[in-house]
Amino acid sequence: MARKTRILVPEARKELDQLKADVMKAQGYQVSTTDPGNVKYEIADELGIPLEKGYNGKLTSEQAGKIGGPIGGNMVKEMVRMAQEQMAKK
Repeated sequence: MARKTRILVPEARKELDQLKADVMKAQGYQVSTTDPGNVKYEIADELGIPLEKGYNGKLTSEQAGKIGGPIGGNMVKEMVRMAQEQMAKK
């Protein structure tokens, strides 16, 4: 069963998806503008992890982390960079 992460401000979903697409493109991945979440399949394939659409309950926590870590980690780094840039302007 696929599960969407619930964000605090639902109206921000579009911008978060755009940030994910921009960050992962900068990392050299092919990212769909209509569904940037699909980049996880490219990462899984690159790492040799058998991620499939739908239920993936047989994946270990380690495998799931290896897929999601680069995505979330790079998004956080970019948000910190953007915040530092804004603070420097003040």
